[in-house]
Amino acid sequence: MRIPLISRLLSRKPRVVVIRLSGTIGGAGRGGGLNDAALAPLIERAFRRGKPLAVALVINSPGGSPVQSSLIAARIRRLADETGTPVHAFVEDVAASGGYWLACAADDIWADDSSILGSIGVISAGFGFHELIDRWGIERRVHTAGESKSTLDPFRPQSPEDVARLHSILEPIHAAFKDHVRTRRGSRLAADQDLFTGAFWAGREAVRLGLADGIAHPVPRLKALYGDKVRFEVHGMRRPLLRRLGLSAEALLDAAEDRAAFQRFGTRG
Repeated sequence: MRIPLISRLLSRKPRVVVIRLSGTIGGAGRGGGLNDAALAPLIERAFRRGKPLAVALVINSPGGSPVQSSLIAARIRRLADETGTPVHAFVEDVAASGGYWLACAADDIWADDSSILGSIGVISAGFGFHELIDRWGIERRVHTAGESKSTLDPFRPQSPEDVARLHSILEPIHAAFKDHVRTRRGSRLAADQDLFTGAFWAGREAVRLGLADGIAHPVPRLKALYGDKVRFEVHGMRRPLLRRLGLSAEALLDAAEDRAAFQRFGTRG
């Protein structure tokens, strides 16, 4: 069977696969967030179909699940090493927390002047309602088998033991995040500033601190690396129609959560 001429011509053009990673990073059960289970086929196909010159990650994420961030980044690195494919990351509005974890999976990181990068830390947040229910004469009744089963119950006063226990969980996660950044960025990181406090920076300052390699946008940078004739093949997660249209309760909740997460880092011109 003869291959159509247009297919043969396209197949000869040098090709860079572009993977869009946009949104909060959520668990495998969350249809709206970035997660390893949903991204796995897309990432595997990007590296293994044909022989791309490179894979470009276009990232716009305020973070989310540290486990999913680690799994996605590890998959990208494994495939990059197995196929010998260079990986370049380009930050749009924000690559913070887990979003920066993903960016560090690349061999180099590029940003816009106004991009936000960093937030290398771990957070656990909630509310306490014990005074509110006391005011309304509500009695909280909890019975457990296991003394730590009701740790950080929002309807009971916070105890020093509960806080200490929480920090004993947060610290190892933070350590894993720091190890990942140090391993991937190495000597490019500025030695004169603590970059692991959870602080974040705009584009050029992030470059100065070694969190990014320069100010650049995907198309001109990739053409500079691989030639003007390079062809871009864009991949991204496809969501169900109702979710894309925002017509499901879960989609509305995801949109509200995304908006809240992005607003922490967002600026408006």
